[in-house]
Amino acid sequence: VQLVESGGGLVQPGGSLKLSCTGSGFTFSREQMTWYRQRPGKARELIATIPFILGLTPFYDESVKGRFFVSRDNAKKTVYLEMNNLKPEDTAMYFCRASGVNSWGQGTQVTVSS
Repeated sequence: VQLVESGGGLVQPGGSLKLSCTGSGFTFSREQMTWYRQRPGKARELIATIPFILGLTPFYDESVKGRFFVSRDNAKKTVYLEMNNLKPEDTAMYFCRASGVNSWGQGTQVTVSS
């Protein structure tokens, strides 16, 4: 089982980034996928979940609702996190996870700073 996150970087406040997470070693299309983040000195927190059943509404934490959007491409075994209007408090390591898989990727660092 492998999860590989990418797309992080340094962005100015108000900017945008799109993260990707590609999974392998499990049936991606049948797994609910979740994005987490871990801010400096804080516990890892759930920020967005997308069900594996197409058409069901994704869940977003209040801290990102209206700014972040999660999507998935089962053919590419990839889940995306589009992040808009980024704020300094969004600075964190971002991870994805499959609901039925006990594995974490290495994460991708997002830094929001002027």
